Amino acid sequence: MPDPLPDPMPVRPRGPLDARVRPPGSRSLTNRALVAAALAEGESALLGATESDDALAMREGLRALGVPIAVNADCWTVSGCAGRLPARGRVEIDVRASGTTARFLCAAATLTPAGTEVLLDGTVRMRERPIGELAAALRALGAAVETLGPGGCPPLRVRGGGLAGGAIEIDARRSSQFVSGVLLAAPCAGRAVEIALVEGRLVSRPFVDLTLQVMTAFGADAGWTERGGLRVAHGGYRGRRYLIEPDAQAAVYAFAAAAITGGRVVVEGLGPASRQPDLRILEHLAAMGCRVERRAEEIELSAPPPGALGGIDCDGDPMPDAVLALAVVALFAKGPTTIRNVGNLRIKESDRLAALETEIRRLGGRAEAGPDWLRIDPRPLHSAAIETYADHRMAMSFALAGLVVPGVAIRDPACVAKTWPGFFYELERW
Repeated sequence: MPDPLPDPMPVRPRGPLDARVRPPGSRSLTNRALVAAALAEGESALLGATESDDALAMREGLRALGVPIAVNADCWTVSGCAGRLPARGRVEIDVRASGTTARFLCAAATLTPAGTEVLLDGTVRMRERPIGELAAALRALGAAVETLGPGGCPPLRVRGGGLAGGAIEIDARRSSQFVSGVLLAAPCAGRAVEIALVEGRLVSRPFVDLTLQVMTAFGADAGWTERGGLRVAHGGYRGRRYLIEPDAQAAVYAFAAAAITGGRVVVEGLGPASRQPDLRILEHLAAMGCRVERRAEEIELSAPPPGALGGIDCDGDPMPDAVLALAVVALFAKGPTTIRNVGNLRIKESDRLAALETEIRRLGGRAEAGPDWLRIDPRPLHSAAIETYADHRMAMSFALAGLVVPGVAIRDPACVAKTWPGFFYELERW
């Protein structure tokens, strides 16, 4: 890695973007594939895994649970444990700021031997992020899981012994990761697992679909039922060679940068078959006036001239992480933008709705955040040092404004290491 970033990190304004970008490997796919490979029978080769802090937290957490993982260049070799993680005694795992690591390993740790005790803890903010709904679902499957923090938050204590399986109900109105955590462990339960959803509601369903995609790639029998629930057959996973495609969550910033500057970008490695949810941002950028062309292994976005984007009214639920970049794009539109159905942004790495409202105003824009919505009214923007709240997506999203607005700087720029350590170096190359 080059020299440390200055703090605050100034962003250099420039003209219309004209770039070809290949993002790092998908964090969402990496962490799901790591769990499936760890629980599989046989060896797996994960190609293109990301070196983000989230993925490293998952990798080290699985190693602490006894999973051998060898790292060689672009390939991570995982020696699967055939559904029973071998860690014994007392194991302490630092999940850092990684929500997927906390939630997925909470479920996976139940598959350690009886008598094993696993403690999961992380950053100060992680201790404020809810996980009680997942713990309750795992207890309903026969596991011993306790939340030790106030309000059903980490730290967590998980005792080994396995999952019995059976029919349960999960409250997934605040996070789809509660469902994904149970799903990833479910093929290794004693019998089939059937999941119903409280009130039939599930936020960010596309991320559960992504989990199912990875599970089936590793040989699990899992899917949706006719009644709108999920069913996972007993049977485990099989090791395999698995190629991790580039990260759509990272690609969002390249698409948004082109839209803001009135330029063009080609993102490599993401074809029409990709099911990563954050690609939904392309629909909204097209509605604002951009042209999108999908080809076999790349996506091209061309933006109208600066000042020609239009405001929109949209549903952000399928792509919550991309909402921050979309909100910054909206600052450069001709009319207001309203993003709805995004209440779960309040329990992410920061209270993202409150943070967006504050930092948009700091730049000179007008914003109003409700319980589950955000309205942005464009106004003339000016220089500002943006607070990031230790949130990687706040840093990356508001850096895009600096491509057009002189004098924008990002505080705590190193927080981008959570998902894209090289973001600011790549941004300078675009």
